[in-house]
Amino acid sequence: MSEKTVTKFDKLFLKDELMQANEQAQQEFFEAHGEPLYCGFAWVDVPVTRTNSKEAKMLAEWGFKKSWLPKRMQFWIGQKVGNYGQSMDIKIAGAKAMVEVLAKHGIKATYGCRAD
Repeated sequence: MSEKTVTKFDKLFLKDELMQANEQAQQEFFEAHGEPLYCGFAWVDVPVTRTNSKEAKMLAEWGFKKSWLPKRMQFWIGQKVGNYGQSMDIKIAGAKAMVEVLAKHGIKATYGCRAD
């Protein structure tokens, strides 16, 4: 996605689309598999040219933070469904959905996870 063509409306729309995709994917996983009690974390990484670039600032508006890795913005997934809030599998489903939405809009992203 070209930075020059992104309007304020686009930014708001994309933020909502990301958050909805995350929550919907988590809900679908929960309905299909329940809440696996394998505790852990999941996140989405987006490489940027600089963490104070226009793209990074746009990602920051969506809830991304500077990563501990250089030239990356990161979004940590919180569990939106279930009872315990620590299921790594549910968080991974949300992270994958966010990566797919970002890719659809031309933003390269990856997800990561680790057990607790």
